[in-house]
Amino acid sequence: MENDIVKTNEPLIEAMFKAGAHYGYSRTKRHPTALGFLFGSKNRVEIFDLEKTKEKLLQAKSFVRSLGQAGRMILFVSSKVEARDPIKNGALKIGAPYVAGRWIGGTITNFKVIRGRVDRLEELRAKKEKGELAKYTKKERLLIDREIATLERLFSGLIPLKNLPGALFVVDPKLEHTAAREALMAGIPVVALANSDCDFKDLTYPIPANDAGLASIAFFTKEIVEAYEEGLKSRVAPAAEQMSAAGAVQF
Repeated sequence: MENDIVKTNEPLIEAMFKAGAHYGYSRTKRHPTALGFLFGSKNRVEIFDLEKTKEKLLQAKSFVRSLGQAGRMILFVSSKVEARDPIKNGALKIGAPYVAGRWIGGTITNFKVIRGRVDRLEELRAKKEKGELAKYTKKERLLIDREIATLERLFSGLIPLKNLPGALFVVDPKLEHTAAREALMAGIPVVALANSDCDFKDLTYPIPANDAGLASIAFFTKEIVEAYEEGLKSRVAPAAEQMSAAGAVQF
C-alpha cells in the first residue's frame, strides 16, 4: 500500500509521505465527512489519499497567498502540545498572531474586550521597561508582575492582531472547535489541518492529513507560512518596481 501512495513520484506527495501525513486514526474514530479523502487502511489505521491531500493543500496555499498579497493577517491556532512550537515559530516568522495554547472564548466574537486585555499587556510592559512601576509599593509591584505574567500567557501571541484576522489556520479543528466556530460565525475563512476524526463539512479550506504527529504538523505549517510569505513578496514587488520606475523617469 505504501508504494501505491507515492507511486506518482511527485516531490510534494513524497514529502508529505515522509512527514507521515498519510496516517489517519482508526476506523472507529472516523467522521463520515472524511471518507472521501481516504485511500484505505493498514493495521486498523486509516490512510489518507495523498493525491487528494495535495489538491486541498494547493487550494489552501493559493488562498493564503492571496491573504499575504492583500496584507491581511492569518491567525495560527492550536493547543496541541505537538503543534505549539511549529505554530508559534511559524507565526513569528511572518509577524502573524498566534494562539499556541488554550483558546480564550470570545477572541473573535468578543474581539474588542480581548483586544482591551492585549492593550493592557502592552501598557504594563511599556511602564515596566521605562521604570514607571518603581513608584508603587513592593506588594503592588508583585501584583502587577503577576498580572503581566497572566496576560503574557494568555494574550502575548495576539499582540500583532489589531483587527479581526483575514483567516484562521487551525491544527485539529475537532479539538479547536470553539475557535473554528467563532471564525465561521464571523464569516472568517478557516484553513485547517484535519485528521480523519474531524468534520470537514464547515471547514473553508480543509487539509485532510495527520494532525497529531509533530513532523506532519510542522510540514503543513511550513507550507502555509511559505505561501503567506510568497503573497507578501508579490505585494512588495510592484511597489518597489514603481519606485524604481519613478526614479528612472526623474533621472
